[in-house]
Amino acid sequence: MIALIVFMRRSRARAAYLSFVFTISLIMAWQATQMLSLFTTGELALCLLRISIAIANFMTPFFLLFAMLFPYEDAFPKKRIFVQLFIPALLLLPMTFHPAMISSVSHVGLSQTLVTGLFYDVQAAYTIIMVLLAAIVLLRKALRAKGDEKKAIVFILAAFIVPLVTGTLANFGGGSIENGAILFVPISFLITAGLIAYAMVRHQLFDIRLTIVRTITYGGVLLTLSGTYYLLAYILSISIFGTEATTSFSISPVNIVLALVLAFLFQPVKRFFDRWTNRIFFRDTYTSDDFFAKFSRLLASVSDLRGLLGRASAELVSTMKAKQGFFYVHVSSSHHISEGTLHHSRLMAGDVALLDKYVKQKGNGIIVAEIVRDDQSIYRMMSEYKIAIILPLRHIDSVIGYLCLGDHQGSGYTQRDIRVLETVTDELVVAIQNSLSIQAVKEINATLQQRIDVATKELRSSNSQLRHLDEVKDEFMSMASHQLRTPLTSIKGYLSMVLEEDMGKITPQQRTVLNEAFNSSERMVRLIADFLNVSRLQTGKFIVERNPVDVVSVVGSEVESLKMIANTHDMKLAYHSKEKELIIPVDEAKLRQVIMNFIDNSIYYSKPNTTINVSLERIDDDIAFKVVDTGIGVPKDEQEMLFNKFFRAKNARQQRPDGTGVGLYLAKKVVTAHGGKMIFSSVEGQGSTFGFRIPLPKLQAGSEANNLKD
Repeated sequence: MIALIVFMRRSRARAAYLSFVFTISLIMAWQATQMLSLFTTGELALCLLRISIAIANFMTPFFLLFAMLFPYEDAFPKKRIFVQLFIPALLLLPMTFHPAMISSVSHVGLSQTLVTGLFYDVQAAYTIIMVLLAAIVLLRKALRAKGDEKKAIVFILAAFIVPLVTGTLANFGGGSIENGAILFVPISFLITAGLIAYAMVRHQLFDIRLTIVRTITYGGVLLTLSGTYYLLAYILSISIFGTEATTSFSISPVNIVLALVLAFLFQPVKRFFDRWTNRIFFRDTYTSDDFFAKFSRLLASVSDLRGLLGRASAELVSTMKAKQGFFYVHVSSSHHISEGTLHHSRLMAGDVALLDKYVKQKGNGIIVAEIVRDDQSIYRMMSEYKIAIILPLRHIDSVIGYLCLGDHQGSGYTQRDIRVLETVTDELVVAIQNSLSIQAVKEINATLQQRIDVATKELRSSNSQLRHLDEVKDEFMSMASHQLRTPLTSIKGYLSMVLEEDMGKITPQQRTVLNEAFNSSERMVRLIADFLNVSRLQTGKFIVERNPVDVVSVVGSEVESLKMIANTHDMKLAYHSKEKELIIPVDEAKLRQVIMNFIDNSIYYSKPNTTINVSLERIDDDIAFKVVDTGIGVPKDEQEMLFNKFFRAKNARQQRPDGTGVGLYLAKKVVTAHGGKMIFSSVEGQGSTFGFRIPLPKLQAGSEANNLKD
């Protein structure tokens, strides 16, 4: 039963413990056949002895296999090893039932006399050799081991050697077993069981103390409650029913009360047995739930990385009874933190690289020194630093560090300790990552104000330079515009004189060319005026000079002046106004510039053989001016930027590359300066509507517009 429990619980050393199961089972079978042969006679006794020898053929190689695998191997050796171990046993098996092994057996009381042959001596030599080989293997492991592992190996060696030696002496003692000598067989088995049990409990050979503790605890609780129940039931039945006990007691109210009393007693009794068994089997131990709760509070209460690692190490060392404990955490590619208990070991960079390589190849499981002996480099490194357990700390797909625990102060680490460490791994990683994040934020905050001051100084310097450059640009534009306006005015005047034939007659072809030149000079003058106005806006010199003006007449004259340009583009300008006269105080020059800009844009961005409709009307207390065309329109995603300085839509740049992007910007400034609002709507490819609404003076409400002339 113990062997089966061991095999089920120790998944990381299945091969070693499976060989233990077979060895124990064969020893039990061997000794059972030996004892049975003592109480039988004739052919049956002879057959049982031969069976016991056949069992011994396989018992000793399994013992040697167990010695080779013990204590932590999880895989059986290669087929070649199996052949070397079990072929001799298979060859000896046919000899077991030959008369040259045992020809006869006789009994006198508890004495047993065997008539043996040559095969018996061969069998004895084979058994002795296998036992000696197993003993040598275990002794070599004991010499290399340390602490409780070494003691456990010594006890397991003694536990197996005792029955094998006594059994061999009893069976191969010259063919005769004297009176009572056969009794050494069960006695030796009792010695074996005692040694194995002591090694399990005292030196944690197979770490099944928890199973024993739970068995004793719940067995004691059940026995205590059962005894209490029957004692109280007996006393109550005698006191209530006299000397006669009736069957009605089982359903009486007294029985129900007893059941309730026992239910309330269960937890106190269980706690009593828990304390008692823990005091015997788990002195200085810990409760997993209490440790998890305490450790979680610790991780949540500390944000400083070094403080977190130091306190976590101290808590783990105190709980696990380790001689030392420390963390190695990668902070960055070139920086790490090593923090732990006082005088803890410190891993070198080369050893950390070795660990990283090992974890990458073998996985992220916990590394126990007793289990990694196949990798001599890792085992040697752990022995050098006196480390018994290494727990890789993994975040996503990378290892951020390691938790290292030193040798145990007492009887060694248990499987329960390993499971507890594996359980807290994720919580540890989260706490370390949070501390790293907080540390990064603190480092940023420490230099943030300095960075802000430097950045602010740089921004102020850059802003000052940009303002200076903007002022230089405005001065240049203003100067250039003034300088260009004078020669352009002269050019426009001379072209006008030629067109009016002050210099003599001109041909129709010359008139066409001169008209185009005159119109271009006018556009140039207006362009220069736009730049001057932009310059004035930037320098704060943009002033609206209001005077009473007939807006109907202003719009009409601008339409007439632009009809010639429209005709040259095969377009028509249509002016619609129900009002004969609308006199309001405006800046006539600037308003003309806005009206001309809207109409001029419609001419240049519309298709030939189309009509551009210009309208002026009074809507409530506003004057509404609109220019409606069927031109290229404005893309929807660019309409919000249309009235920004120097902005031009993509299709407009393709249609008219020489535009400046200041006309609409100035138009909005002029309209806003008059207290008005822009009118705009457009559908790409279908046309646009541009215009404005300027409020009428309040004094004009309810009276004729003509009264403003006075």
